[in-house]
Amino acid sequence: MFIKRIATALALSVAIGGVAMAQAPSPTRIEQFKAWGAYSYKQGKNTVCYVLSVPTDKQPASVNHGDVFFIVSQRPGQNISYEPQAMVGYPLKEGSKVTVKVDTKSFIMFTKDNSAWVENAAQEPELVAAMKSGKTMSVAAVSSRGTNTSYTFSLQGISDSLKRIEKCK
Repeated sequence: MFIKRIATALALSVAIGGVAMAQAPSPTRIEQFKAWGAYSYKQGKNTVCYVLSVPTDKQPASVNHGDVFFIVSQRPGQNISYEPQAMVGYPLKEGSKVTVKVDTKSFIMFTKDNSAWVENAAQEPELVAAMKSGKTMSVAAVSSRGTNTSYTFSLQGISDSLKRIEKCK
């Protein structure tokens, strides 16, 4: 079941970096590390590498969340290193913020459509470091309909998966 959800997330995640789904290259799974998988795909002459996980819990249970995942991408050709991104299966409320909490540390993300990125890019390395040393991560968002949603992610395997893509070229 978990691998099936990862495969679904993988198919959807190629939209990272603004690649249109119709033109999206097929990603390759490099390796699975517990709850996190390492993937790559070619974008022009460049290789994009990323790690991805799906939530272990979605709240409220009574709503359709669609496919939800958390990604950390590495795009050496664009000088982007370890960029965290939350993606959900529904439009987020315009102008809303997403809160990511790793153990006791909180990070604020800005939203666009169904995705969110760290509001202060200087905090990206801090979030990634917290993920590597943390036990669990929660993500709280608000849908365009005003529904408060939350997700819990396991951080088991995040360090190994990030290490696997650190030499992405």
